[in-house]
Amino acid sequence: MTKTPLLDTVNFPADIKGFSREQIKQLADEVRTEVIDAVSVTGGHLGAGLGVVELTVAIHAVFDTPDDKLIWDVGHQCYPHKVLTGRRERMRTIRKGGGLSGFTKRAESEYDPFGAAHSSTSISAGMGFATARDLDGRHNHIISVIGDGSITAGMAYEAMNNAGATDSRQIVILNDNDMSIAPPVGAMSHLLSRTVSSGGYQALRGAAKSMVKGAPRPIKSTAKKAEEYTRGMFTGGTWFEELGFFYVGPVDGHDLDALIPVLENVKKMKDGPVLVHVVTQKGKGYAPAENSADKYHGVSKFNVVTGEQSKSVANAPSYTKVFAESLISEARKDDKIVGITAAMPGGTGMKEFGQVFPERMFDVGIAEQHAVTFAAGLAADGYKPFCAIYSTFLQRGYDQVVHDVAIQNLPVRFAMDRAGLVGADGPTHAGAFDISFMGCLPNMVLMAAADENDLARMVATAVARDDGPTAFRYARGEATGAGIEPNPQPLEIGKGRVLREGSSIAIFSYGTRLGEALIAAEKLDQLGLSTTVADARFAKPLDTELLCRLADEHEVVITIEEGSVGGFGAFCLHALADAGRLDAGVKIRTMTLPDTFIDQDSPELMYKQAKLDADSIVEKVFEVIGRNVADMQGLA
Repeated sequence: MTKTPLLDTVNFPADIKGFSREQIKQLADEVRTEVIDAVSVTGGHLGAGLGVVELTVAIHAVFDTPDDKLIWDVGHQCYPHKVLTGRRERMRTIRKGGGLSGFTKRAESEYDPFGAAHSSTSISAGMGFATARDLDGRHNHIISVIGDGSITAGMAYEAMNNAGATDSRQIVILNDNDMSIAPPVGAMSHLLSRTVSSGGYQALRGAAKSMVKGAPRPIKSTAKKAEEYTRGMFTGGTWFEELGFFYVGPVDGHDLDALIPVLENVKKMKDGPVLVHVVTQKGKGYAPAENSADKYHGVSKFNVVTGEQSKSVANAPSYTKVFAESLISEARKDDKIVGITAAMPGGTGMKEFGQVFPERMFDVGIAEQHAVTFAAGLAADGYKPFCAIYSTFLQRGYDQVVHDVAIQNLPVRFAMDRAGLVGADGPTHAGAFDISFMGCLPNMVLMAAADENDLARMVATAVARDDGPTAFRYARGEATGAGIEPNPQPLEIGKGRVLREGSSIAIFSYGTRLGEALIAAEKLDQLGLSTTVADARFAKPLDTELLCRLADEHEVVITIEEGSVGGFGAFCLHALADAGRLDAGVKIRTMTLPDTFIDQDSPELMYKQAKLDADSIVEKVFEVIGRNVADMQGLA
């Protein structure tokens, strides 16, 4: 491991305060080394964190955290921040069970004032902190760091529009690492940035404002616009000025000699919101990450010397790949099929779709609300849009799902990736709630794939249905290895299937817990409890005929799903109550994700903790019948 003598003396940001500029540069180099080494062991987000090393060190050197509130947008760029804020010794536990979160987390450190894993929340949260500070009469600084990807979301503009209309003091740092709004132009750019943020410029600006203070409104307005547009011509910040922010930049985010003076000057400003435009490079300082920003955004364990990432041998294609290939196959037969994603083309399979049909794939940026209504407009004019969004991110577009799609009964197809538990990404990315929030909507057809062939058939089903919205969920990671039939046909809507017949216990599964249900059934059979396993396939419309048969012919019915309370199990209970089956003596129990947020861990341990594995199903059955599993094992 490379030596880090200066970093070894830093436990918290206060330890940096006496450092010279050269020591701060050395510290940045050592932090970068530490992040690369730690992530090579654990895997995780790499490129974004490497891009903000100098910015992170500079912020902590200039400002007084944790009294000054530092809010990271998304949070995947916070690894250097964690190294400097008392968590260095735990960095090799990141994204592991019982370890550090891969994002900012309030419960983890006082240096994380606001948790984040979804994007575009930092400016809104910062405004909340700034307002609370003002109401209390305090004078600490609020710094929100937002990436250029995150600033594509409407929420960021809503916050800037609101903040810009106030005099509340708030600093927003735009980390521009991809779509450079105004590229830096060397020494002249640095000079302009330092000039407009300096005390001298501020004094001159203040004097000019005083001169026109008593002037008629047209003169004041003209003077203000002249100053803004003169500065905007050189810096590219006119647009932010129109939103009410004082713009500084662009600044080279890797040049500490340029960056630190700008932050020091900004710290001295007294009135209103400020936006500092910092240009950085994702993966900075590590050649493999610099040369392949997408590949090294999130990584598995890797060899630091070669950059080669360790890869496990897949036993089956991922569900995402199955979805992509199925949609491509259907799109070859139907030119009305189009794909939409909200800044996640690689994660949703839309990258592959776009490679085959570039004119029919639309990446709208981090804008789920827009994605949904954009799809609704396409559907209203005769197209067949597939809106591929992670379950957890679809929550951000829910009003549009209700108002723009469901009420108008438009045939938008929602492909909900990452449904259920997601391992190392933890609770912020778990797709726990889509069964509940999609299943309660009139006109919605809701499906869940238990294997890859089911998913291919659900894509075909969604293509064929044109009389209303359709949604289907599928898990992260590898499929089951069941294979896919040559020409997947649409499913009969609202019909499940029975995979094994028994006479005593019935397990009614929705989605990917089907495999565990089948394992549990084998164990129950060995213990003398004949067990039926059925796959619902549909939560809406529910196969009530099959459900009632299970209730009529079995002593116990267990429903199981990888979703929150209020979902598939609740739909089953409601249907059985309406059918009068709850009065017939059958014992019904629902197995769902627990009513809590589950921290990151390996998927297997998370399922065990959630009590959604085969052994937990067996235990639930014996709990219902009032017998002890151990006693039955002895009899067997």
